[in-house]
Amino acid sequence: MKLKIIKRVLLFFFLIIFLGGSTIIGIGYSIYTKALKETPLTMKIEQIQSDENYTKIEDLPKYYKDAVVSVEDRRFYDHGAIDIRSILRAIVTNIRKMELAEGGSTITQQLAKNLYFIEEKAVFRKVAEIFMAHLIEQNYSKDEILELYTNTCYFGDGYYGIKEASLGYLQKLPSEMNLDESTLLAGVPNAPSAYAPSKNPELARERQEHVLESMVTNHYISQEEADQITP
Repeated sequence: MKLKIIKRVLLFFFLIIFLGGSTIIGIGYSIYTKALKETPLTMKIEQIQSDENYTKIEDLPKYYKDAVVSVEDRRFYDHGAIDIRSILRAIVTNIRKMELAEGGSTITQQLAKNLYFIEEKAVFRKVAEIFMAHLIEQNYSKDEILELYTNTCYFGDGYYGIKEASLGYLQKLPSEMNLDESTLLAGVPNAPSAYAPSKNPELARERQEHVLESMVTNHYISQEEADQITP
C-alpha cells in the first residue's frame, strides 16, 4: 500500500515538472517568435552594423578577442549555440557554492540576449535565447558572432560596444589597446554596474585578475605576461 502511494506521489511530481517545463518552453518560444516577427534577425543585425561606432573584428586586438573568449566562453569555437558541458559545470559549481556563482550561457546566447531579450524575465528569456542562438549560429560564422557580441555589450557609463568603451574609458581606439587595457575591458560586461572602471576601479581590477587567470589557464598568454600586469 505504501509503495503504491509513493509511486503515485512520484508520478504526480514528475507530471508537475513535465507540465511546468513544457509551459516554460512554450512561453519562451512564443517570446522568440514574437521578437522575430517585430524585427527579423537580418534587419536587427543590419541596424547594429550601421552604427558609426561599429568595429569590425579585424580592428580588435588579438589580446582583446582572446580575453573575451577565454573569460566568457572558452569553448566558443568548438560548440554550437549552447554548450552542455558548460551548463553542467555551472550547475555543479552553483550547487557546491550554494549561490549563482557561474552561468552557462555561450557568447551566442549572450548576443541573442543583447539583441532581443534584455527586458524579459530570466527563466523565459533563457529559453528564448536558446532558440535565437540556434538561428544565429545557422546564419553567421563564429567570427561574425564574436564581432557582433563585442559591439552590443554594455560597458557601463552609457557605453555600448567596445569602441564607445575604449574611447570613453581609455581615450583610444580599440585597435590601440594593449594587454592591460584589453583584459580590463573584457571583464566589464559581466556586471557593468560593478566593474565599470570609473565607478569601482578596485572591483574592475579584481575582475581583470580573473580574466588574466583564465587566459593563462586556457593558454592564451603565459604566466609571465600576466605577471607584468599590475592591477
